[in-house]
Amino acid sequence: MANTVSIFKLPAVSDDEGCPGMQDAQFRLNGLHIDDNIEYSHSSYAQDRLEGRNVQFANSNRSSELEDKDEKTGLVLCFGEMLIDFVPTLSGYSLADAPSFKKAPGGAPANVSVAVSRLGGHSAFIGKVGDDEFGHMLKGILVHNGVDSSGVRFDTNARTALAFVTLQDDGERSFMFYRNPSADMLLQESELDTDLLRKASIFHYGSISLIAEPCRSTHLAAMKIAKNSGALLSYDPNLRLPLWPSAEEARKGILSIWNEADIIKVSDDEVQFLTSGEDPDNEDVVRQYLWHPGLKLLLITMGQAGCKYYTKTFHGQVPGFKVSAIDATGAGDAFVGGMLSQLVGDTTLYQDEERLREALRFANACGALTTTERGAIPALPDKDTVLRLINVCEKQMPKVPSWQNISQWRVPSRQPSRELLTDYDDA
Repeated sequence: MANTVSIFKLPAVSDDEGCPGMQDAQFRLNGLHIDDNIEYSHSSYAQDRLEGRNVQFANSNRSSELEDKDEKTGLVLCFGEMLIDFVPTLSGYSLADAPSFKKAPGGAPANVSVAVSRLGGHSAFIGKVGDDEFGHMLKGILVHNGVDSSGVRFDTNARTALAFVTLQDDGERSFMFYRNPSADMLLQESELDTDLLRKASIFHYGSISLIAEPCRSTHLAAMKIAKNSGALLSYDPNLRLPLWPSAEEARKGILSIWNEADIIKVSDDEVQFLTSGEDPDNEDVVRQYLWHPGLKLLLITMGQAGCKYYTKTFHGQVPGFKVSAIDATGAGDAFVGGMLSQLVGDTTLYQDEERLREALRFANACGALTTTERGAIPALPDKDTVLRLINVCEKQMPKVPSWQNISQWRVPSRQPSRELLTDYDDA
């Protein structure tokens, strides 16, 4: 029996909760001054996982331990890349003119896995990083955030991928990547954790892992194992044109696995790209070009305007939240994590329009909050913060909460210890 999740119950908030503390460090990369000023949310769920205690998943109707591999466990398993984003500390500058950068963990599938965990869910990540300091740090960050990292592999011959981000004044961005090749491109099928794949209730992935071999074949094999094991397949193409040989190759590659997915999330810009410039607001265009017979839910995100949803029987739009955005990096991944955290506890949610709209409002709030911090993973909110935003907007509309309000709602976090980030094998 499906378990309906109520997302509008506002938790009690103590008066002393304020802005999370951050620890600062500085280092230099290729002569550039990098300001590493990252915060990490640290929920009680993640702490329980780190300390080996049994945890009950709030959005699931089972009562067994999460680690039981003999049954589905409400697991959202994410596959693909994890990398380091270098985000400029000031918007409106070109990459060459930016005075300093903030080092932030990222990579769309990894972002989604952390987003689900921070929202109280059970998530895992499969991917490959370099056997270097960045790679070990990234696995440590997954562990610190309560994500099952048993599917992470290390490559001794390739580096962890890097991405430098250019921010416009409105928070929108462009990317320059360092991956020629990077470790994530070299994941072999023999390195897959098949037990983890068979355990997944939802298997989420993007398109970047389709660009080059051997990762493409590994991606296809992982999809097949998860689907044959009964998982819902969730696809966010996460278009990054600079990584593809050409725009046509990107369109062809993204659509090559389109009909396999049960749930697809795209942005309005990606709709235009995939339909060769057609109007993303035209329902006939969406149905003709993007819908396929096996699809259960199609989501189109539109930034602060919210999102549109399409199912076999109904469609509509859910408005977004207007916040003072400073960096849109990871907002779409936060939206996906918010949606999947609701869906995994109630896999028939897409069949009930009222419940779907509630879940999408929750997802919209996740995405909005993420734009109010720099970087992806450092900006992902916890469930309490999301519910506070929803509650304030419901009570004070049309008053728009500002970034100053939102920063005060975030639950204080603790920086991962150096021991945690290096001693990953013992976690």
